[in-house]
Amino acid sequence: MNIVVTGAAGFIGSEIALRLLREGHSVTGIDSFTPYYDVKLKEDRAARLAAFPNFRLARSSVEDAETMERVFERVKPDVILHFAAQAGVRYSLEHPRDYIDANVVGSFNIIDLARRHKARHLILASTSSAYGANQKFPFEERDSAPYPLTIYAATKLAAELIAHSHAHLYGVPTTVLRFFSVYGPWGRPDMAFFLFTDAIFKGKPIDVFNNGDLLRDFTYIDDLVESIRRLMDVPPQQGSHMIRGDSLSPVAPYRLVNIGHAAPVRLLDYIEAIETAIGRKAVKNMLGMQPGDVMQTYADVRLLKALTGYTPDTDYRAGISKFVDWFRDYYNPA
Repeated sequence: MNIVVTGAAGFIGSEIALRLLREGHSVTGIDSFTPYYDVKLKEDRAARLAAFPNFRLARSSVEDAETMERVFERVKPDVILHFAAQAGVRYSLEHPRDYIDANVVGSFNIIDLARRHKARHLILASTSSAYGANQKFPFEERDSAPYPLTIYAATKLAAELIAHSHAHLYGVPTTVLRFFSVYGPWGRPDMAFFLFTDAIFKGKPIDVFNNGDLLRDFTYIDDLVESIRRLMDVPPQQGSHMIRGDSLSPVAPYRLVNIGHAAPVRLLDYIEAIETAIGRKAVKNMLGMQPGDVMQTYADVRLLKALTGYTPDTDYRAGISKFVDWFRDYYNPA
């Protein structure tokens, strides 16, 4: 297959692109290498992909409609995996316009190109943050999500709605994936698991919000990639027989799917797993709840299992151990 992966130098985009390249698919990666976090890490991720002759890279932002048109005209993709985004809940509190540009305008460009180039399957990355103030647990794809708590979540929801309208109007088979706290080797340096690990190695204090009284559904990167790869082969079909609990739209070939471990972990237990893997204790700076945060995330993954026969199963302690091993190898901390 000819496949476009946006955000190909990012954490998730690079990992799924690597999987597809190893399978022999032709992959065109798109990434703007923004300095939101360490660009060297992005370059090193991209270098792993560039080792494959079936990989091509376009250095551009998805907001650049003219460049995106040229790339898509050349590639004529069968499948589009749209993972490019301005990420990070906390950053959105101070730089909201970056999220409108990347996550709304940029996503519209990719969604519309999927229509015009008649892609067989558009897969769009979203987030568990879309559930916002929802207090029903676990989060199920059919739950209403009218109360986003951050601009980041709001822009992701906006992209979901734009994708649904295109699926309805133009028949683009579209799957939206809501990710739950993804972690693992080659992860993003702005995420908690990475910040905690770096600080503990350096003997610096870590900020623990709400005094650690938070529950998170942590998803290991290999489990996420396996889930995405299987879902690629299950494009939604309007009017098809809906399985129990299916989020398939009644008016479009469009479906929402959670990808999580479905086993929330206390933040303090997660930190303890990092301490164990490193072999030293963290200095904890206990803080109150931060704006836009939620007490708990918890994925209902019955739909994922029904569609693919697979559910994420990596225990968080094993996943953290693998991440710390990678961190030691990549950064060589003292």
